[in-house]
Amino acid sequence: MNSVHALLNFLGNSRRKDIYHAHENAEQVQLIQFKAIVDKSLGCRWANEHGYRTGLSYAEFAEHTPVSEYEDLAPTIKRMTQGEQGLLWPGKITKFSQSSGTTNNRSKYIPISDEYLRRNHYRFGRDMWNLYLAGNPASKALFGKTLGVGGTLNTDSLASGVQLGDMTAIAMTNLPKWAQSRMGLSLKTALMADWKAKLDAIARETINSDIRSLAGVPSWTLLLIRKVMQMAGTQDIYSVWPNLEVFFHGAVAFDPYRAVYDELLGERMKYVELYTSSEGSFGIQDDPQRPNEMLLSLDGLVFYEFIPFDEYGSTGQTVVTIADVEAGRPYVLLLTTHGGLWRYSIGDVISFTSTRPYRFKVVGRTRMFINAFGEELMVGNADCAIQRANQATGSMVTEYTAAPAYMTTDSARGYHEWVIEFEREPVDIQQYARVLDETLREINSDYDTKRRGDMVLTAPKIHLVPQGTFYRFMQKRNRLGNQNKVPRLANERGHLEELLG
Repeated sequence: MNSVHALLNFLGNSRRKDIYHAHENAEQVQLIQFKAIVDKSLGCRWANEHGYRTGLSYAEFAEHTPVSEYEDLAPTIKRMTQGEQGLLWPGKITKFSQSSGTTNNRSKYIPISDEYLRRNHYRFGRDMWNLYLAGNPASKALFGKTLGVGGTLNTDSLASGVQLGDMTAIAMTNLPKWAQSRMGLSLKTALMADWKAKLDAIARETINSDIRSLAGVPSWTLLLIRKVMQMAGTQDIYSVWPNLEVFFHGAVAFDPYRAVYDELLGERMKYVELYTSSEGSFGIQDDPQRPNEMLLSLDGLVFYEFIPFDEYGSTGQTVVTIADVEAGRPYVLLLTTHGGLWRYSIGDVISFTSTRPYRFKVVGRTRMFINAFGEELMVGNADCAIQRANQATGSMVTEYTAAPAYMTTDSARGYHEWVIEFEREPVDIQQYARVLDETLREINSDYDTKRRGDMVLTAPKIHLVPQGTFYRFMQKRNRLGNQNKVPRLANERGHLEELLG
């Protein structure tokens, strides 16, 4: 076994050097990605319409290419899913990653080229293990199976030969046979569409397997762990999977779930945060001592641009490249990818914690924040406040959401209304609300200003709901699955009223 570890470390050293070398030369590496994407795009309708050519400069690209959201590209992407060729990308795209939709689209379909699948998604998986093993040289995780709570494929593809589905399902389906054999469950079970039945099937299939690593969204993986323990008749998951070692998690912030996982899995469990999405894989936690911070993937056929969050959507908004980002400033992330996304706003807001290497945190969503009274409350603020309130009161939260209660003719002041589902409720909910409020005031100066003297905002109001409420909410909306996320913050009250109803 030691010889195997030595071989893995030897093979991984070169790639690890490349990863960190890329961060020392980030501008050059990103320009290489830019050139590779633009040169490959030549000949498609989009490239022709926007004047792309060999040797196109970034300045020319930025001048002629608009910043886009999914709604801007959706009509063209729909034609691509129906088999039309050469629109956003040369030739025919046969793979589309499906995720929860936007306001005007029930689902988003993200074009994925074959080369992008290999050099972004698959290489990201290898890098994930590479960086983990570098920090954990005694790990035995690779000598067992990896269990991922994956997604599903859409059997009603819009054109012959076109594959639609969650990114995890597309990735699993197109893995070589040897790699599929390392999965902790059969492909048939992994791709089941009925999520309730799927959890039962995964538990039955893996209860006697040597599962050593988990990969998935914290909420759905938590449900799976509990299902396995229930089926095995135990309160100790290590009596079922004695060699379980690491959980690779992503898609939603881990902090609200951390206390639950710590109590369930104890100190022996290791955690690695990932930044993955339907659009690609972009960040890996490379340092166990830096929770929530991820190393930006610079050479995965993605060209990044950044818009300061306070300018996003304004006339004359500033757009910068990796060369000009500042640590500590929130940016809206734009992607140009090998496959047909052009200056595309993924909807996430990130903040760099360092440069060289470029580490970052996801701090919010462009459409998931509360700014009803000028408080500019972002998801990162809310996650931090929830975590501190948990610690102060000995409680554990599984899900939460919040929205504003607006000023009315009867009330000149507003407040924030929270719906929280607890794994373990606080003894004193008033103390919980107080710590939540005090933390938000400490970390968000705009919120603090609006709270002073209760002039604009009064103290937050918290509603406790029974366990399973958010699951039933997502089930009712046909949003079960690891690609679907509970809305954390919103300026409108629709989902909050539905939860309370």
